[in-house]
Amino acid sequence: MTKFVKIALAAALALGVTATTAQADSRKGQKIFIKKLKSPCGMNGDKFAAKHSQDEWKEIKDSGNFENEIIKICPKVKKGSIKKSWQGHLFDFAYEYANDSGNVPSC
Repeated sequence: MTKFVKIALAAALALGVTATTAQADSRKGQKIFIKKLKSPCGMNGDKFAAKHSQDEWKEIKDSGNFENEIIKICPKVKKGSIKKSWQGHLFDFAYEYANDSGNVPSC
């Protein structure tokens, strides 16, 4: 019985760790925006995120047009230059600081 409990606890711990790292993060999105998109966009993160409301950002992401919307807002950004691994973080950043959120980023 104790062997089973140890295996169950180890599995739960492993699952908890992998689930946490798989989630997107608005702070990471802000760092990615500052490092990779601020210059080509020619605007700060607050102006970028405020281009849409939270519902609009969610609709854009759900329709699969998030990268295209970034390119539309920032014409100097080229198709394919936004890595898939960045998109979740960038979405969380845009959603967190959308024009109807009341939040203002520090970038």
